[in-house]
Amino acid sequence: MSQANNALIALKEQILNGELEPGERLLELTLVERLGVSRTPIRTALTRLAEEGLLEKMNSGGYAVRRFTVRDIEDAIEARGSLEGMAARLTAERGVNPQALRNIKECLVQFDKLLEKTDLDDDDIKRYFDLNELYHNQLVALTDSFVIEHALHRISALPFAAPNAFVMAQPDLGQAWKVFFVAQEQHRGIVEAIENREGARADALAREHARLSLSTLKTALRTRAALEKIPGLKLIDTAD
Repeated sequence: MSQANNALIALKEQILNGELEPGERLLELTLVERLGVSRTPIRTALTRLAEEGLLEKMNSGGYAVRRFTVRDIEDAIEARGSLEGMAARLTAERGVNPQALRNIKECLVQFDKLLEKTDLDDDDIKRYFDLNELYHNQLVALTDSFVIEHALHRISALPFAAPNAFVMAQPDLGQAWKVFFVAQEQHRGIVEAIENREGARADALAREHARLSLSTLKTALRTRAALEKIPGLKLIDTAD
């Protein structure tokens, strides 16, 4: 792995776990000493993190850790839902590759098998996490649109915006199985709408599915045990 990638990973982890605080200005020389790499990979990492939205460029030069409001996170989740809705609608309208449709249906089968068990343990939650990531990747890939995939990648890089942002915290929020069951019904409905060429329904269901994250966000902000499991907690100004 290159020094630039190492620096990127290290800086991102330190931002998300709160070692680098919101509003803190990042100086290249300080980061060189902190991470033990030269200035060039530091500069590359800072640029990448600014592109992902975790840093903001200062008028006086350099970068600072971005502070997020709850509204920022709500907007990011809504934006993801809009893009996934567009992806689902376009796929339904344009038609879907039969093999790709079979693949995403197999993912639904795996979800169903997992949710036959209502008392989910840590391994089950991790399995759900993996399946959920696979499903959302397959859903976007059905569209065969670089533009939509690229836009979704940018949005999902923001804290709390990705489809899996709250999955690992669900056991601490209570009723994890019920939330996952509702999500699975929405997963199935989106795929059925795509297969039946119902673009408007596929769009609406995908947007509604993203709004599950908004409900979870509001619960999580009141539950410290859950928030400790969600990267990026300390970047959010909950007073705003």
